[in-house]
Formats: sequence, C-alpha cells, structure tokens
Amino acid sequence: MNTLAPADENRWKLPQHAHVVVYDERERELLTIYDCGAAQKPPSAQVLGNLVRVKADHELEHTPTGYVVRMREAAVLEKQDDDHWLITAE
Repeated sequence: MNTLAPADENRWKLPQHAHVVVYDERERELLTIYDCGAAQKPPSAQVLGNLVRVKADHELEHTPTGYVVRMREAAVLEKQDDDHWLITAE
C-alpha cells in the first residue's frame, strides 16, 4: 500500500501538505499518511511503530484516539528501527 516516493531504502518523501494520522491506543502506533489532508484520496501509506519526533515545520492536533501531524513543509519519513519513525525536514 505504500505509494510514497522513496528517498532511499529506509526513507520516504512527504509532500508539504501531508497529514500523518497517528492512532496510539495500542502498544505500537498506527501511522496513516495522506499526501494532502484536503484531497479526497485514500492514504498513501500505513506503517506500524512509534513516531518519536517531528523535526520539520508542522501543526499538531490531539484527537481522542491519538493525534494528527499536519506538515507545513516537505519532509522525510525515516525508519530508525523496526518500531520507531522520525519525520525530518527535506
């Protein structure tokens, strides 16, 4: 299901207006990535693991089941290990 553009083996590009919906009601979070929150499109990717940090311009909104990260600049989703993810500026 991952249709994100790869930056390299363990990194994927996130567009400037990407939304990452994090469901954290379990031990490992479920990250659902949308290219654009305003577009009526299915998600670009879903991954399991914990989003440990966002080091790019973003807006954070807490929800009853987790939170939403709304990107304000192009970024990279990077896999640190089997259970941890990081978002950095591109």
